[in-house]
Order: sequence, then structure tokens, then C-alpha cells
Amino acid sequence: MAESTRYISEEELAKHNKNGDLWISIQGKIYDVSKWTQNHPGGELPLFSLAGQDVTDAFIAYHPGTAWQYLDQFFTGYYLNGYSVSEASRDYRKLLNEFSKLGLFEKKGHGILFSFCFIAMLLTLIVYGVLCSDSTWVHLGCGALLGFVWIQTGWIGHDSGHYHIMTNRGSNRLAQIISGNCLAGISINWWKRNHNAHHIACNSLDFDPDLQHIPLFAVSSKFFSSLTSCFYERKLNFNSVARFLVSYQHWTFYPVMGIARFNLYAQSFLYLLANTKKVPNKGQEILGLAVYWIWFPLLVFCLPSWGERLMFVVVSFNVTGIQHVQFCLNHFSTNVYVGPPSGNDWFEKQTKGTLNITCPSWMDWFHGGLQFQIEHHLFPRLPRCQLRKVSPFVKELCKKHNLPYTSVSFWKANEMTLGTLRTAALQARDLAKPVPKNLVWEAVHTHG
Repeated sequence: MAESTRYISEEELAKHNKNGDLWISIQGKIYDVSKWTQNHPGGELPLFSLAGQDVTDAFIAYHPGTAWQYLDQFFTGYYLNGYSVSEASRDYRKLLNEFSKLGLFEKKGHGILFSFCFIAMLLTLIVYGVLCSDSTWVHLGCGALLGFVWIQTGWIGHDSGHYHIMTNRGSNRLAQIISGNCLAGISINWWKRNHNAHHIACNSLDFDPDLQHIPLFAVSSKFFSSLTSCFYERKLNFNSVARFLVSYQHWTFYPVMGIARFNLYAQSFLYLLANTKKVPNKGQEILGLAVYWIWFPLLVFCLPSWGERLMFVVVSFNVTGIQHVQFCLNHFSTNVYVGPPSGNDWFEKQTKGTLNITCPSWMDWFHGGLQFQIEHHLFPRLPRCQLRKVSPFVKELCKKHNLPYTSVSFWKANEMTLGTLRTAALQARDLAKPVPKNLVWEAVHTHG
């Protein structure tokens, strides 16, 4: 039996990493997933990013036990020669198995039900305040509450993208459309595509879209060489305009976060209307956005004057900007690298590229689970309510393998993020490459 087993080397496996020829290894068995890219629930990007490698850790992190039964249809008959597992990966898999035995991935609690009820109550209060009050201060308060509602719908959308917050796939999809498209005006499919790429290639400067904010921000001077984004499939041009903007990014960070919602709207429309690739459930996505762009403008135009309407929008956008800041705190000041993600050091890359926020349990609602970012990246299917429980085990595992487990206060995380942005800003001001004086002309004639 042993003589009939066919093996291929890591070098041979690595050659199968192109569109139409995608092979992966899971526990030493080789699978051809070339035709699965269009049907993969997580999108094609994770498969492209990790093709030609052993992806066992990433597979078990993202897939429930029921997914194993579907692998045989992709099995090539080959095994990976010399397949071995690092001690860190071995311990990580044991820990994940223990969590599975305890049923932690299925114990979701009632937080989502409470969140939906709370959101419905706030929306009722907002509509009542806008329609039934003549006070400008009440109207501005309603704008602030709307921004808070968007933050909470964001957490629901995030959770529903990682695991079923509802009883089945259909109701979970409905929750995604309501929380993302209908209430927040953001394509949930666009977000999931970005977010999956981020998790797989955490803090890779050329593969992780959550770090690719040229020309506004650059977390590393490595962006100054105009890296090519493997997510957006274009060059991230670091030209004179980008260098000027990056030079002051530690000052513009919070103001930009206050209006970052405009970018989410634009990206959603571009994804649905200008994207040449197949968009799953495109009709649902467009209908959901249509609902948002009916109720939100109607609500704004119920206000008595253009001044109040403008202030209402500005206040709501600035409040929800808190969430955009939160997204950045967990990664901007941690370790970054250039190149594709590696399946062989999954555990190590996730811990080095993420940062936790220390907070008391009564503040968990504010951070939506992102305060345990290390745990979330290692166990993305784990419900938000379980992250605090497993954190001591993750911390101990990191200590055992001499890996960072960085956890700081919310204010310290802001300080570290600004420090990272300031360091890159000062590097961008290199006097050996002076910024052209006519910045307006440069901005108008800049391409890319």
C-alpha cells in the first residue's frame, strides 16, 4: 500500500498557484481547487492568496467540522512529501479542537437578539425626534444616535460574516442584508470580500486591503516604493501628491475617519455596478442599498433647514467614525511585511499583526469583539461572547511559543497608531526628495 502512495515536493506544489491551476495541501493531502474559486463561500481571494501551500491552519480556522466531508471531491491522489507541523501550529490545532469539544463555536448567546431590539428602539427614537421635535439640539442628538446605530449594525454585519448569528443560512443572509445594506448603506458582499482578504493576509502591505490607503495614509515607508496591490490589481502610486498627504497623515487621521463613510458608499457602488466579475446575490445587494438610499435621504429632508440637514449628516458620520478608528487601532501599529501570506506560519502571523484593546467586560459592547482581535483572528468563527473566555488560553499559548500578545488601553492604542503614522510621515518628508511647490497642478494631473 505504501508503494502506491504518490508524493510531490513543496517546490512542485508551489508551482500550482495560478488561475486555473490552484492546488493546496491540507494535513499533507493535495487538493485541486481550481474549479472551486467561483463557488467558494469565502470568495476566490483566499484560494489565490494561499495556493501552492499547506493551508491546514487557515482551513480549520475558517471551516466547521462539516466542511471536511466535501474535500474528497478535490483530492488529487497526491500527498505532500515531508509534511510536518510546527509546535506552535500543533498546539494551536489542539486548542481549537478543545474549543470545538466544549461547543464554544455554537454557543452564540442572546447578544444579537438584544442588539436588534436595541437598534429598533433607537431608530424609532430617531424618527420620533426628527419628526416631532422642533429643537435643533434634539435633531443633532438624533444624528449622533444614528451614528451609534451604524456602529452597532457594523458589529452585527461583522459577526454574521464570520458565523451564523441566526438559525440557518437563509436567515443569516437576511440579517446581513438588513444590517449592512438596508440600515448602513454598505454592500455586505463587498465588505466580506475585503474582510476575508484581510484575515488571510493580515498586515501584508501588498495583499491586505485594510492597509492600502494611498494616497491618504501609509503605515510603512515600504509604500514609498509604489507597491502593487494584489487585492486591487493596480499599482499604489506614491507620487508627489501622496507624499504630501502622507507627510501630514498624523494630523489628518481623525478628520478623515470622520468622513470615511463616503468611501464605503463609493466602494459599495463600484463593487456592484462597475465590477466586471461575478457578484453573488447581486440583486439582493442592490435592493438593499436602494432601501437605504430611500429612507436615509427622506429622514434627512424631514429636517426643517439645509443647515440642520448638513449638521445632522456631519454629526452622524463623525460618531460612526469612531468605528473606523477602531478598525485601524488593531493593526496600524503592529508588525507588517511585504509578500503573500504563508500557510506555514499562520499562528505566528496572526499574533504579530494584531493588537488587543484592554477594557472591562461592561465595555465589550463598545468594541464589538474587536478588543480581542488576536483571539478573533486565530478563531474567526468564535462568537463574540466567547472571546473573553478564551483569551487566557491564547495568552498562555503565545507565551509558550515566545510570540507577542499585545494588549493595551484604548487611549494607548490611539497613541501607538498616531506614533506609527507620524514616523512614516516624517520619513515621507525626506528633504532629498522635495515636494513640488505647485501641489494643485500635481493633484489635478495625477493618475492612479
